[in-house]
Amino acid sequence: MNIWVFSQEASGAPTTATLELLTKARTLAASVGGNVTAFVGGDASAIAGSLGEHGAAKVYATGDLGGKLPGAAVSAAMKAVIDGGDTPDLIMFPQTTEGRDIMSRLSVKLDRTVLTNNVDITVDGGAVSVTTPIFGGNVLVSTAFSGAGPFLAAFRPKSFVAESAGGAAAAITAAPVPELGATGAAQVTAVHVEATSGPKLDEAAIVVSGGRGLGEAAKYEMVEALAKLLNGAPGASRAIVDAGWVPYSYQVGQTGKVVKPGVYIACGISGATQHMVGMKGSKNIIAINKDKEAPIFGIADLGIVGDVHKVLPKLIEALQSRG
Repeated sequence: MNIWVFSQEASGAPTTATLELLTKARTLAASVGGNVTAFVGGDASAIAGSLGEHGAAKVYATGDLGGKLPGAAVSAAMKAVIDGGDTPDLIMFPQTTEGRDIMSRLSVKLDRTVLTNNVDITVDGGAVSVTTPIFGGNVLVSTAFSGAGPFLAAFRPKSFVAESAGGAAAAITAAPVPELGATGAAQVTAVHVEATSGPKLDEAAIVVSGGRGLGEAAKYEMVEALAKLLNGAPGASRAIVDAGWVPYSYQVGQTGKVVKPGVYIACGISGATQHMVGMKGSKNIIAINKDKEAPIFGIADLGIVGDVHKVLPKLIEALQSRG
């Protein structure tokens, strides 16, 4: 089986989602006999080593896109490689803005169905099936592709664990972007990266999240203070993001980020289904809520029934005293 993984780079390194998909693709290829190829929109020279370590035997790279919109450019480059005779059986995409854009454009070019928002994939012989959570993650649906590939599938972050296999740097093959005509007229004029400090929310080993139970925006400082003391990342429920207390980038849940830290501390979060979808895969969940009937206690490994305004200051004080 020939598997491609659309691979993204940030700050000179492959994104975590890229390494997760390469690891899974490597496992699939090993189980059925096949190979893994990374497809990069841009210059891959700085990341070929890491891509190879995680399973890619080969890298297709478009080279510098010259400011072109990635979706149009990369999908056209993929189609050109396929037309040239290297046809993948499966192409895996991260569930990111660029991943969805490229996949949808490629779907039209190839006249192939796409399956998005997946959390797992299996290959049995030539049959490929994906697993997708629905109804807020309460039901998992398995869907099998039919017909001939390439099969196009996108996956949520943290669906797989990124693990290095210690492979050699992947060989890079040029995949130039064809002439795009009017489609290629769109240019990226600016990119805004939100300033952050400390671990990234979706990569942190410890996440401390706050919810409406904090009472007011100013009280969120307790969440940030605890996260800093634990060398973790602060998160939030949708309720306080919608209320304007914290930026959207802090949101954990179905419409925010999916996190799977070693420890997740939920402070004043009742446990709406859409929030729990984004964090219930955490290894250890600690919930602090004064309502003993709060749904969050149903998935918590440790529950503290108490006023978050009393519990958090005591916890912060105890950690500072150990300083």
